[in-house]
Amino acid sequence: MNIHEYQGKEVLRQYGVSVPQGKVAFTVDEAVEAAKSLGTSVVVVKAQIHAGGRGKAGGVKVAKNLDEVRTYAQEILGKVLVTHQTGPEGKEVKRLLIEQGCDIKKEYYVGVVVDRGTGRVVMMASEEGGTEIEEVAAHTPEKIFKEVIDPAIGLQAFQARKLAYAINIPSELVNKAVKFMIALYTAFVEKDCSIAEINPLVVTGDGNVMALDAKLNFDSNALYRHKDILELRDLEEEDEKEIQASKFDLSYIALDGNIGCMVNGAGLAMATMDIIKYYGGEPANFLDVGGGATTEKVTEAFKIILADEAVKGVFINIFGGIMKCDVIANGVVEATKQLGLDRPVVVRLEGTNVDLGKKILNESGLNIVAADSMADGAQKIVALVK
Repeated sequence: MNIHEYQGKEVLRQYGVSVPQGKVAFTVDEAVEAAKSLGTSVVVVKAQIHAGGRGKAGGVKVAKNLDEVRTYAQEILGKVLVTHQTGPEGKEVKRLLIEQGCDIKKEYYVGVVVDRGTGRVVMMASEEGGTEIEEVAAHTPEKIFKEVIDPAIGLQAFQARKLAYAINIPSELVNKAVKFMIALYTAFVEKDCSIAEINPLVVTGDGNVMALDAKLNFDSNALYRHKDILELRDLEEEDEKEIQASKFDLSYIALDGNIGCMVNGAGLAMATMDIIKYYGGEPANFLDVGGGATTEKVTEAFKIILADEAVKGVFINIFGGIMKCDVIANGVVEATKQLGLDRPVVVRLEGTNVDLGKKILNESGLNIVAADSMADGAQKIVALVK
């Protein structure tokens, strides 16, 4: 789950991470009032959407008086920002962060992520702050420094100090940087984050080490432990189909293709999308109905797929282990009764109760094409869609 920058900064503030003073605003008048209350000569007007690259898209402006705050707020609120993370459709700006300006001497990058290779949390740092870390990794990887963290003892002061020296934090501010990094790591672990990214971390003219931006993502599987974080969820920033899927505990992610996929098991779902691509098709979604799906759950999954107007055909690929093929078949039939079916469907069933599942589909009267294998199914749905 993602949250907005201003929300992330409030979470970090609880752990002693230094962040600028700021207030959220939903209207132009609120933006002006927020700037007044901050009482600084310079304020920053920042668009709040769940995407990076806001500055390049015109979503971050520095205002030197209240008239400029009003002008920039009018310009940004309601604007559709298109960044490298939003896709071409962009995201509409519905809220702003009005924040104190600060005297920036130097920008850095610090991030905490889970490294799948080591199975550990890793803190990364670079003196190339303010730019996309992916660009730094691609062109100057030697400028990114990493410390693998032992989960039993957490981030140690010597590791944070090593990173601070590696990215050339001024020596008189190293202790502040160490305190900052340890606080960031503590927030990451205690709040079950999947990413905690500060870009840029800045050194200021008055000798402070501060998070000028903050991106926090949270492990959705751990949100039951964090009611305070769950309350920060902004449903307007999420895909409606993904929201509906989450209500039924379905793993669904919308993509840009035209072939809907319903699969059981994340690995099989990934392989299904790959094989559709291999045969020249474009998957419209990732959808894992899981091992313990009910007829109601499968019905909802099928309805979510068909609700996507871009979907021109559906590939149902089920290997029944825990998941029973007859449950999938009943769900497809039930959803079709509720919605009707005006697009081709290819079904490949294998495993538990496969004969019963095929019998249910064959006797349903639906226009369903049977597949003998995953490759056969992928080729058939690609041909039907084309």
